Order: sequence, then C-alpha cells, then structure tokens
Amino acid sequence: MRDLRDPFIRFKDKTPEEMFKGVKTPFFAMDEKRLIENGKIIKGIQDRTGCKILLALKCFSNYDLFQTLSPFIAGTEASGLFEARLGKEELPNKEVHVFSGAYRDDEFDEILQYADHIVFNSINQLRKFGPKAKLLGKKIGVRINPEYSTQKGPDIYDPCSKKSRLGITIDSFEKEMNDELFSLLSGIHFHTLCQQNSDDLEKTLYVVNDKFGKYLRKLKWVNFGGGHHIVRSDYDINRLENCIKYAKDNWNTEVYLEPGEGIVLNAGYLVSKVLDTFKNHDDYIAISDSSAACHMPDVIEMPYLPPLYMADLDDCNIEYRIGGPTCLSGDVTGDYKFSKELNVGDYLIFGDMALYTTVKTNTFNGMPLPDIYILHSDDTLEKLTNFGYMDFKYRLGKTK
Repeated sequence: MRDLRDPFIRFKDKTPEEMFKGVKTPFFAMDEKRLIENGKIIKGIQDRTGCKILLALKCFSNYDLFQTLSPFIAGTEASGLFEARLGKEELPNKEVHVFSGAYRDDEFDEILQYADHIVFNSINQLRKFGPKAKLLGKKIGVRINPEYSTQKGPDIYDPCSKKSRLGITIDSFEKEMNDELFSLLSGIHFHTLCQQNSDDLEKTLYVVNDKFGKYLRKLKWVNFGGGHHIVRSDYDINRLENCIKYAKDNWNTEVYLEPGEGIVLNAGYLVSKVLDTFKNHDDYIAISDSSAACHMPDVIEMPYLPPLYMADLDDCNIEYRIGGPTCLSGDVTGDYKFSKELNVGDYLIFGDMALYTTVKTNTFNGMPLPDIYILHSDDTLEKLTNFGYMDFKYRLGKTK
C-alpha cells in the first residue's frame, strides 16, 4: 500500500530540471522539508498519548538527517551492533533499543555499551544473555509471536507466517518461561505489521491481550513494533491513539512504537536520467542510469511500483518499460505511461525513495552507488557522499 498524497508536491513551484541542474545522476535526494512535516505528525501522537516513537534504522540510517528528526522521536531501534552504535553515536541523548534474531557472543558486550533496551527472540537467548544485561541495568524484553497474521502480501514480510523464526509463541512462552527468567523482564515486544493501517493493529492487540495480557500486566512496557504507516494520508491516527490508550489502561504499561517507513514516507527521491530508448515490436523501452536491482531492491523483492514524476497522469498514453543498465533480465523498475516519447537525457524522478533504499543499495555488476544529497527546505542541495570505484572494489578484496 503506497501513500495517497502527491509524492512530488515539492516540485510544484520548481521543476526537477531547475532544482537538479548540473548534478550527476543517479543520486538520492533526502527531502528535509517532508521529514519535518512527517516528524510533526509523529510528535503530535506522542504529545497526545504519552507513547514513545522510535526510528527503525533498518529502514533509514542516513545519520546526517538524524538531527532533523531528533525533535520528533524518542530514540532509535536497531537490529544489531552496528545500528545500535550508530544510534548511540549520532543521537547520544536518545534511547537505543535493540532486537536481534540471535545475538553473537563476540558482540554482545559491545552492544551493552550502546543499548538501553534489549529484546530477545527466544527463551534460550534470554537465559544466556539476560542476566548480564540485567546486571548492567538494561531494560529487557522478549519478542512474542501472536500467531495472528493480518497481511495480504508475501510471506517474506509476514512475521506471523507459518514457521516464522521471529518471536515466541504462547505455547513456548508458557512451557519454557519460569519465575527466575520472568523476573529479568520489564517488557514485551511484538511486530506483526508491514505498511498497514491502525485497524490491523487494533485487531492484533485483542489477540495479544487474550494470549499474553496476564503477563503484560506484570510488566512495565510494551512495544508495538513497526509496520505502522502513520504519516500516510489515509492512516487512522485516532484509532492508533485509541490503541495506545487501550494498552496503557488495560496493561498499565508504557507504550513504544518503532516505525521506519512510517516516519520517512515520501521523504526522498532517486534522481536518474534516460540513457537510451528503443522499441521491441510495439513496446517502448527506456534504459535509465539507475537500477532497481542495485538502487531500489524492494521494487523487486516486495514487489511494488514506485511513483514516477510526470508519469501516469490523465493525459499519459505512451507506455514505457523502465529498466536499468545491468545484465539482469529482471532489472526492471516497472511499466509507466507518459504524455510524450522519452528522449535520452530526460529526468526520471522516482519518489518515496528515503525508505529501504540507501540501506540496501549494492554494487552488483559494478554499478556505482548513487551519491546522497539533502534537499533542504529552501531547495538547496547539500552533498553528503562521494561514492566511486573504490567503494565497489574494497567490498570484494584486500585493501592495498
């Protein structure tokens, strides 16, 4: 489910040609203005409910923008050592929460230097690492699996799918948990959503209450996880706030949420250009200097069709298949309609590119990594990176 708002409202008064003239493509432009707009929505929810909202770094780790988001978030959510360290270094006065499917012996002590909250994925991990974390004053939780799926998408994004590796089921919880282990806990975490509205959270909460409510009432916090599309234009914020109130009133706990996409939605662009156009039979093909496989892999994994500036408007009737320059046959961003034929050098501006892009880019086929810019609120660009050949080479062998 993509956002209903115009992802290209930023170009209403100034075209991409004016804004990006002379900048080498492809590149990512992170939209400071939209991040602030999204942040104000996030802060409003926290102010009205008393909950705490964390930025999930797995979705967005562009730390040059952390200070932009800092006034609006309570901290960061990490999936392991490097993200935890990044959150602590770049937002030192904010909370750092960590969840991992399993922690490594040779990393856990360092994680303890950065994390405030540590969530375990199994009773075994709680038994192994929990006492040390508790001794150092960390707030400890376990991730549960309510075994209640509300998704219609692929299983790869459904933590409640059959044979899920994420979270403890009620059966395992009640068989393996004992008083000594439970005394280590201060909270419970669950994450069952992906790009969903608050009605699915509401239904999930009732299942969590039925299965785990009696345990939650003995603890101090609950984390609703991520997958909440909070800043989407049709998102039911009132229902979300009622869900938070339900948890606070029913379990007497502090409430956390950890969206990534739900904070940075529509806050970035992948700016590319057409390298070539041709026809195969009656089909128009355009090759861009950006690659779905390398620069926006969720387009293929999810899959989904990212919004494209000036495409599929009411007067568009010429359809192009947009693909990348790599040798992968499936390196296709999608089929789009335009009002006129494309030419070499035309801009292709893909929207909603702050999320799951820069954290997932790769150099398959020797594709260069796109540089990253901040598009400031006053329309100026600030360059953050300068990727090149060495970024490709040094990932694959000895540094000379």
